[in-house]
Amino acid sequence: MAVPLGMETFAVGIIGMGDMGKIINACDKEEKYQDLKEEFLGRSNIKIFRNGHFVSRASDYIIYSVEAVAIDRIVAEFGPSTKENAIVGGQTSCKDPEIKAFEEHLPLDVDIVSCHSLHGPGVDTRGQPLVLIRHRASLESFEKVETVLRCLESKHVYLSAHEHDKITADTQAVTHAAFLSMGSAWHASSEFPWEGARYVGGIENAKINLMLRIYAQKWHVYAGLAILNPQAKRQIKQYASSVTSLFKLMLEGKDEELRQRVHRAKEKVFGSTGHQKWEERQLLRGDVLDRFSLRGKDTQCKPESEDRIPNSHLSLLAMVDSWAELGIVPYDHIICSTPLFRLWLGVTESLFRNKDQLDDALRTAAEDKTFRSDDLEFTFAARGWSEAVSLGNFDGWKERFVRTQKFFEPRFEGNIMVGNAMIKAVLESMKE
Repeated sequence: MAVPLGMETFAVGIIGMGDMGKIINACDKEEKYQDLKEEFLGRSNIKIFRNGHFVSRASDYIIYSVEAVAIDRIVAEFGPSTKENAIVGGQTSCKDPEIKAFEEHLPLDVDIVSCHSLHGPGVDTRGQPLVLIRHRASLESFEKVETVLRCLESKHVYLSAHEHDKITADTQAVTHAAFLSMGSAWHASSEFPWEGARYVGGIENAKINLMLRIYAQKWHVYAGLAILNPQAKRQIKQYASSVTSLFKLMLEGKDEELRQRVHRAKEKVFGSTGHQKWEERQLLRGDVLDRFSLRGKDTQCKPESEDRIPNSHLSLLAMVDSWAELGIVPYDHIICSTPLFRLWLGVTESLFRNKDQLDDALRTAAEDKTFRSDDLEFTFAARGWSEAVSLGNFDGWKERFVRTQKFFEPRFEGNIMVGNAMIKAVLESMKE
């Protein structure tokens, strides 16, 4: 794509210097002005402004890189200062409140082109989905935004704000809820799962590494997506309901009813045997995950046996059950999904593709009490997160998140690097 005419002096500004905001120049809270000037001293392509008024006045394209919960307040403050005929966008994970804020507080001459990188700050942007939303803009303005964002080498996906929120709810909300619940459950049991003998093997490595990765992020990254997106609320509620229903069948020893329900969900989501909705090529190679165990990397890790113990995999069974209840076919959104979702879908698919492994999980769920206490804590946690979302309580969400985050925080260093390497290796294997 050629650079549109008239962009020789095109200036880009970002309001908000979070982890995802440092990909181009920006400003942050005024009290951080001097620190940011020192941090970016000597980088001629980056100019630090005192506040959003200066960014808005000086820039042709302004990106709001702020918490979703704060977007209305910040746009209300700095939006009226926007340069005449400029372009404004945001990269919050929930577009409904963002677009409403822009429509409410921006001058009518300003075009609106929003975006959202569907990955975390530690993931290479090249080849990853980047959603572009042409909400209120001329074709010329939209082409200018595409030109600016082309430097990320991402794969552009074109959606409306509503479509974006529906897809992020389908691909991210329940996925995040599952990992948040795992962390809460292990915290409640005062357990670092990689230290014992029960959580061994590729699927367990994925669960542990992705759980740690989520809790190493800032709490608001996940809160906004869950609480401000109405469709996400519904899905998280269904996930908690699926977890609860399956756990009750486990407690009651209703193995046949449990088996029928899980296989009914499998057929609805993946298709019946011989007519699968999944592709012939499996998303995830099992041997890839086996390389990324945290066992032995921690000085307190016990030298337990590496023999794998069958797990009920309640989190995975409930994932497919909730997809079935909601009528979600996860492959429909694979082109604009996050690396975390693709990995989680690959893990889920690998369990349901392997008849022996799925049978072991169902037998363990109904007959074996090895994981019963962990499944109980997981059920409590899933219901707790669902309640926090349904109440729309950001303070309650933050408290739940930070409490568990502090429990795992002493183990983040080094362990997070393993999770990042795992995601990179998995994404590479999916391209092969």
